[in-house]
Amino acid sequence: MRVNCKVNGVERVADDVWEGESLLYVLRERLGLPGSKNACEQGECGSCTVYLDGTAVTSCLVAAGQAIDREVVTVEGLSGEGGLDPVQDAFVRAGAVQCGFCTPGLIVSVHDLLARTPDPTDPQIREALAGNLCRCTGYEKIMDAVRTAARESRA
Repeated sequence: MRVNCKVNGVERVADDVWEGESLLYVLRERLGLPGSKNACEQGECGSCTVYLDGTAVTSCLVAAGQAIDREVVTVEGLSGEGGLDPVQDAFVRAGAVQCGFCTPGLIVSVHDLLARTPDPTDPQIREALAGNLCRCTGYEKIMDAVRTAARESRA
């Protein structure tokens, strides 16, 4: 199967895709975008979170064929010509990145949260991040990063 889709603003094609391949596999192995991480392959950890037509999804649970003629934005696509996205920058400055495995999914999830809720409360942040598992940070630095990104984006 051939998968044609727009990834991070660029039309991309992956050929000879097996019908059971996940969008995550296609992004990482066929298109060379390693930002989204392959951790659980069951949609439980959130490390592979990307946008599909503007909706945050766990790409390990999306069949590659479902992305045909659609738009995908990965963590790599959040940064722009001017550098890091404000959420990415806040994660770096707050020290919310440790091993980095969960970070791409967390950043996409936080980006999605702030697009919907520019001034989230701590319970709203926790709820939005409930599908993202981190084994290194204890989440406090992540919470600091979200608060910083929210505050700075409102300023």
